[in-house]
Amino acid sequence: MDFSFSEEQIAFRDMVRRWVDAEVPKSLSRELEAKEKEYPFVLWDKFREAGFFGIGIDEEYGGQGGDVLTQMIFAREVARSVGGLLWVWGLTSFAGAKSIGVYGSEEQKRRFLPEIAAGDCRVSIGFTEPGGGTDVLGAMRTTATRTEGGWLVSGEKMWSSASHVADYILLLARTDRNVEKRHHGLTLFFVPAKSEGITNTTLSKLGMRSIGSSTVHFDNVFVPDDLVLGEPGRAWYMLLPTLNNERIMVAAQCLGAIDGVLEDALDYMKQRKAFGQPIGRFQALQHYVADIATWRMQVELMLHYTAWLQSTGQECGTQANMLKMIASEYAVKAADLGIQILGGMGYSAETDMQRYWRDHRILRITPISNEMVRNSIAESLGLPRSF
Repeated sequence: MDFSFSEEQIAFRDMVRRWVDAEVPKSLSRELEAKEKEYPFVLWDKFREAGFFGIGIDEEYGGQGGDVLTQMIFAREVARSVGGLLWVWGLTSFAGAKSIGVYGSEEQKRRFLPEIAAGDCRVSIGFTEPGGGTDVLGAMRTTATRTEGGWLVSGEKMWSSASHVADYILLLARTDRNVEKRHHGLTLFFVPAKSEGITNTTLSKLGMRSIGSSTVHFDNVFVPDDLVLGEPGRAWYMLLPTLNNERIMVAAQCLGAIDGVLEDALDYMKQRKAFGQPIGRFQALQHYVADIATWRMQVELMLHYTAWLQSTGQECGTQANMLKMIASEYAVKAADLGIQILGGMGYSAETDMQRYWRDHRILRITPISNEMVRNSIAESLGLPRSF
């Protein structure tokens, strides 16, 4: 089994790496991330000028093409520097380009994908509800009721990242209450984020602060029929095939963070001196970087394998869950060891270790908690459902 990149993929990786070092170095990422609730438009503009919003969008809709492997390469290389600010690109790539590309009608694709590819359309996600977390279905209270020419949406979503600057919100709402199972009767809407009846309250949080996450309230918000994605009532069935792609992208981000942690740790250990010698000679610290390098290899191998399964059309739900779990846990552990290696400077906002830890701690919880991931893995092995 050969997971080697093609010459074209290697060239793309090297190009993105050079671009990251020149255009979005870690110093810029620290500066942008420190501005809580101040959206990093400068980073959006850099992605747009480079044409990166076209990754994964077919050329016939104005994109650059590229499969999940291309997206994986890009996410890893960018996250090495920007960490969680990758979602300036990732939210629109997943919620906009991926969703419309998979669920959208031909008319919707021609209407929205060229705008997304050009970087002229920002998209947020409205799935999570107050009190819901991972239990999206059980907590679903947002409803959409039929009206002339469309739907009226009422309810509240939480942790909708970048919704305060978005053009559209990919919204999941209940359109049928009389269902046998709770995953029935759900519909996806592409809601204009500045519609009458929408109020947005930005939340304070630990990491990825400048992107901003919000509570979004919908009060009889009108959404026309042409902004329904796919078949009404069957949203959950449409979403399932895209979840593996999301987990792969999360893992690629985590792998990029581990790259950044290891890079910074090695540089510091070669330069910093204590007790008359470089701290890189200390056995305990050498063990730390050996652990980080080993975790990186584990994530890299499983990421390539799972992305290969996805790109070749094979079932990879369990593998994607396993990948997301180990990638997020290793990224946080690596950043924590990185802080330990740098000592006081690791705790300082002048370095990136604390940023890597803060940005990636959330990925042990979202888009699905690692506890729920473990439940799913156990169930796939024949054990009874545990929740």
